[in-house]
Amino acid sequence: MYPIRYTVYDGFFNWTWTYRLDSDIYFGDIVIKNRQGDLIGPKEVMHWLKVEEMEPIKKDLKEKLKSKKIAAAWFVSNCKTMSHRAYIAELLHTELAKYNMTVDIYGSCGNNYCPRVHMDQCLRMLEDDYYFYLAFENTLVKDYVTEKLLHALQHYTVPIVYGGANYTRFMPDGSYLNILNQSIEVLAEKMVDIMNDKQKYYEYFKWRNHYSYHDGEESPATDHYCDLCSKLNDLNLMNRTSYIENFKGWWNY
Repeated sequence: MYPIRYTVYDGFFNWTWTYRLDSDIYFGDIVIKNRQGDLIGPKEVMHWLKVEEMEPIKKDLKEKLKSKKIAAAWFVSNCKTMSHRAYIAELLHTELAKYNMTVDIYGSCGNNYCPRVHMDQCLRMLEDDYYFYLAFENTLVKDYVTEKLLHALQHYTVPIVYGGANYTRFMPDGSYLNILNQSIEVLAEKMVDIMNDKQKYYEYFKWRNHYSYHDGEESPATDHYCDLCSKLNDLNLMNRTSYIENFKGWWNY
């Protein structure tokens, strides 16, 4: 996450175990499966279906989405971050207010309260009431995507992402909005347009017919600690000699 200034670690590490997708062992929060339950990502190159190739959402999902009435929510505890995400959220809140809509900010950065000990209730509220969720990362670095994205994807809310990742490695096009791809004014206008047109909103959930998102720790097959243990017990890997010659260059890329 933080850049490395010195070359002291060059040639020091045998393996990398980080959130970066090009690590020897991926240490991340998100697992993606296809409709058959096969693990397919995240990966540096994903082969997603295009939105127009996806099946339309079913009637029961349309009924579920009807209860939504508030533009966006954000659950956050750390306001002072390298990404200045709290400032970005306030800009979006101000812009949406022009349309009589709001971003409800829960936690120390806002005026709403939903404690972590009741996170299940908070996420049910997100699922029932909100069109969008702000999946804003605290730093803008390669491949850094946290459980914030799962809050939206697992709870029937469209994520608005703000981070340094290439999000096509994590989600198909047409399933999210990226704040870095447009101005705050254009983003707010687009959100309002989507909320006012149910068919446009439904399009953002077509992916659910083809993919599912999971916490990696929910299964030993995808748990990163289990992955590390498995590799440490792989004699073929253990008998190889490897090291990261230019660790500083790799990490800072």
